[in-house]
Amino acid sequence: MNISLVAARSENGVIGNGDQIPWKADGEQRLFKEITMGGVLVMGRKTYDSIGRPLPGRETIVISRSAKDLPEPIKLCGSLSIALQSAALMKKPIFVVGGGQVYSQAISIADSLHLTQIHCHADGDIFFPEIPNHLKLNKQRYYESNINYTYEYYERAQKNKN
Repeated sequence: MNISLVAARSENGVIGNGDQIPWKADGEQRLFKEITMGGVLVMGRKTYDSIGRPLPGRETIVISRSAKDLPEPIKLCGSLSIALQSAALMKKPIFVVGGGQVYSQAISIADSLHLTQIHCHADGDIFFPEIPNHLKLNKQRYYESNINYTYEYYERAQKNKN
């Protein structure tokens, strides 16, 4: 199972303010769509609520211990591990897309990270966790926009083969 995280964060680490993303960088959502199209999106209930609907061209798995009635074809799972097992059965790329608690649980097992660094300081109460040493920056691309941003792609460091 290959697990990718997809996130955008401000220069001060903010990824959200309540149920809102505290910026609107033109083109950044299009980048998210290009990365995740055809895959399985794994997200927490608050992230799903902020999106408000299943995204076209992708499967959706929502992690919640309390949600009861989500529209078809959304799959509801009680934990990250169950959600990832369910996603693996779909035989499509797996993308963990938030929120803060889910990122904190998933980052230590991530095989890759698609991180958009939004070049602003944002007010917020939800932060992206520290990037662990096993993920190494592989490539980056700068975008000029109404709020400039840099897309960074991290991959799991290869272990030495003896």
